[in-house]
Amino acid sequence: MQVWVLLFNANTDNEGIYTLEIEGNNIIVAFEQEDDAIRYAGLLEAQDFLSPTVERIDKQDLEEFCEEAGYDLNIVPTDALLVPPEKNVDKTDWSSDHDRNLPESDDEDEVEDPVIAMMRRRLENLL
Repeated sequence: MQVWVLLFNANTDNEGIYTLEIEGNNIIVAFEQEDDAIRYAGLLEAQDFLSPTVERIDKQDLEEFCEEAGYDLNIVPTDALLVPPEKNVDKTDWSSDHDRNLPESDDEDEVEDPVIAMMRRRLENLL
């Protein structure tokens, strides 16, 4: 089975994969459908996040990578709607000092759980 992930600096020595940090755990986000990954990448760009590349990868290879690297894996199913958190980290593990151009956060709150953020936005839209 193939899944789609978001990569930064794809096919370079400084390649990185998109993760969410929740309660101290790094979680790689993968999508069952390419269109969902493209939509999510667009939402990240709309938040002035770095522009990711959507890449297809074998699910088993990704699971093995996660196990070796100590990451968790979240595969977003086709019928789910995942929304990026409102706050992004101001520092990435994979970028060099001159590539760190992410917006800085004024407060150091934890990254909001994406499921809670999605539900909150749905409720706000009802108003």
